[in-house]
Amino acid sequence: LHSFREGKTQQEPFCSFLHICFWLWSETGYWCIFLPFFFVILRIHLIPGFIDSEQADWMFEQLLQDIPWGQRTHVRQEVSFEEPRLTSWYGELPYTYSRITMQPNPNWHPLLSMLKERIEECTGHTFNSLLCNLYRSEKDSVDWHSDDEPSLGKNPVIASLSLGATRTFEMRRKPSPEENGDYTYVERLKIPLDHGTLLVMEGATQEDWQHRVPKEYHSRDERINLTFRIIYPEPDGVWK
Repeated sequence: LHSFREGKTQQEPFCSFLHICFWLWSETGYWCIFLPFFFVILRIHLIPGFIDSEQADWMFEQLLQDIPWGQRTHVRQEVSFEEPRLTSWYGELPYTYSRITMQPNPNWHPLLSMLKERIEECTGHTFNSLLCNLYRSEKDSVDWHSDDEPSLGKNPVIASLSLGATRTFEMRRKPSPEENGDYTYVERLKIPLDHGTLLVMEGATQEDWQHRVPKEYHSRDERINLTFRIIYPEPDGVWK
């Protein structure tokens, strides 16, 4: 049993039982993190070396070359801007996030199909869709968000495989109603995701927490992030 907490500034209140997280080795081979913050359970499974380094090397190079990467454009308050990363979508249903709809693409790359089956066997979950992200350098990022779109259903399971350069995956708990949207003193977690690491988010993680991959000040090489998920049709049959 190993425990740790992230350092706090002198201005932040500290209660040890709120900021301790426990890393447990489970029978299925997961590293499990459970954080009992205000009765909110953050359920994450972290598997370093899920893909060994030698395999991860050639998988990264093949997917970097073969996936049809594209850059999406957002419009916010009548101002358009490009996502600071490249993406690609696989699945028989479309996927909408941040008012961008990615059209169905049932033509899975054979390597992606193989990885999906391997992750399904390991986790016991079945996935029908995949959002691929390519971070080209330290300047690419994804901002704070939760994967809580209606098409993902309640308490979605998302399996995230990292290939390439190590990037920091940050999480923060959503503030309670009494905090009026103030994120200043909420619990935070930073996880470096290395080459070949699998991260699985389950339970109420998306409902109670946000996550991001921030820009970095030091030079970073390319990183591919494969996020396997389950997509359901919209109830009314209309995608928004």
